[in-house]
Amino acid sequence: MLTALVLLAACALVTTALVQRLLGERPVLSYDAVAARVHDTSWNELPVLVGGGAAVLAGCTLLAAALFRGRPAVLALTREPAEINAGTPRHGLERSLRAAAASVDGVAGAKVRSGRRRIRVKVRTNRTNRSGLAAAVRATVQERLDRVGLAEVPEVRVRVRGGRR
Repeated sequence: MLTALVLLAACALVTTALVQRLLGERPVLSYDAVAARVHDTSWNELPVLVGGGAAVLAGCTLLAAALFRGRPAVLALTREPAEINAGTPRHGLERSLRAAAASVDGVAGAKVRSGRRRIRVKVRTNRTNRSGLAAAVRATVQERLDRVGLAEVPEVRVRVRGGRR
């Protein structure tokens, strides 16, 4: 995102200078001044070293962002007919699982967060005795996951807050 903004700003600056030059006005960015400055700068001067270091840092950052990908936005569904590839949006799946967890008797509120290998469900209860609630929520969420039919079914972890143990 930051790289795109920097490139957009540079392109806007160059375009503005070119349009000003075509209109016969004094450009905000003079090509002759930039060319003279670059020509007079040697490789071991501070601006060149700082610019090179910034370019290396930006390259390493972009490489790390490409290697350590985030969570996928769409989760693959099973391929019953081999010719069809289908998926479900992560946000929609989390919303569906949240509704399933909230439908369990004794649950006052639920939050669902899905990762690559597991789904974390946090439920709030007003019960004084919360024994068996985690298992009921896990079973309901697991049943909803089975109906959705994900290609890789993640592990479901449930945490219950509120009430007394």
